[in-house]
Amino acid sequence: MQVDEPDAIEVHSPTACLGCAGDLTRAEVISIERRQVFDLPEIRLRVTEHRIEHRRCACGQVTAATTPSDAPAAPAQYGPRLKSLAVYLLTRQHLPYERCAELLADCLDADVATATLLAWAGQAAEAVAPHTEAVRQQLIECEVVGFDETGTRIAGRTCWVHTACTRSLTLYQVHTKRGVKAFEAMGVLPHFTGIAVHDGWKPYKTYTDAVHALCNAHHLRELASVVDNAPADHPEDWAQELTALLVDTWDEIKNIQTAHPHATGFSVDALERLTARYEEIIAAGRTLHPPRAPGEPRRKRDKAANLLDRLDTESHQVLRFAFDWRVPFDNNTSEQAIRMAKIQQKISGGWRTAPGAERFFAVRGYLSTAAKQGRNLLDTITQLFDGRGAWIPTPA
Repeated sequence: MQVDEPDAIEVHSPTACLGCAGDLTRAEVISIERRQVFDLPEIRLRVTEHRIEHRRCACGQVTAATTPSDAPAAPAQYGPRLKSLAVYLLTRQHLPYERCAELLADCLDADVATATLLAWAGQAAEAVAPHTEAVRQQLIECEVVGFDETGTRIAGRTCWVHTACTRSLTLYQVHTKRGVKAFEAMGVLPHFTGIAVHDGWKPYKTYTDAVHALCNAHHLRELASVVDNAPADHPEDWAQELTALLVDTWDEIKNIQTAHPHATGFSVDALERLTARYEEIIAAGRTLHPPRAPGEPRRKRDKAANLLDRLDTESHQVLRFAFDWRVPFDNNTSEQAIRMAKIQQKISGGWRTAPGAERFFAVRGYLSTAAKQGRNLLDTITQLFDGRGAWIPTPA
């Protein structure tokens, strides 16, 4: 849309009449046709020279002016905005170091070495440490937190990226282990007493101070697989019925919350009906897949039987979302937060060193939290370089 106050105006006047070829220099202007072009201005680095005066007092003492925070001892250097742009491209937009250097050279005529970019990323990661610790403590105090992990390649070996997050906070942890040792290093689950939402992986359940809720997106995928792989003469009707029950319950919750924003839960009767229907479906599934006999190895049972065992014995964790409306139906918030590790690996490859991966995820968590809370990301990174220090989110 056109704007009322353009940044620049160029007037184009006709010089000669198309009819008689007369001079139009002093002719009356009867109308103006406005056309606006939105484009980038010429982008170039702006150089500011700081002249630090040294003055001699009558007493003979020489005193130098105070050096501004953005003009340290080096005779020439890049400023905080360029550094923040580079770190933003590296950690938020997944650019490899060489391509980031190429972009800065092509767009800004800034000849920045990849080693310099690496140093800036390290400075940013060190500066976000107070933010990371504040987020860790805030997550411990949250009512509901999602947890997830994914494998990635670091220094030529498989390592793990873990996340703990809510809709407003994100924390990452890089570790060589997938389980309890990594959880201890992250420092959230060992002290967490709220509701932990996850995919049901066994090590999460070692933390009994937390209440656990299972991700139903995983269940829907597994139930769909059971239906698709069932023999034609032995359909798994129970899996289709349970899928419908879970989806319909979640849809009903969303509809109620839309119509009544202050609603907090189902009635006791509705919950009893939901539980009875759930148990009825599980019982129908048991006619096809009887419970595992004592001592029977889990690996000898098919996937449908193992899924049914889990849905039966952990039904309260499956239905937690229906009994407590603070709990989400799935763990998508955590899965979305962890998915970017795969995106980074596809675009830039794995990380060559463990410290490099740790730097990346420290800054990435900082930016993820800032994005969730509606902050301008470039300004939030600039704080790390201009003397303001890391942004600390206010506890919800």
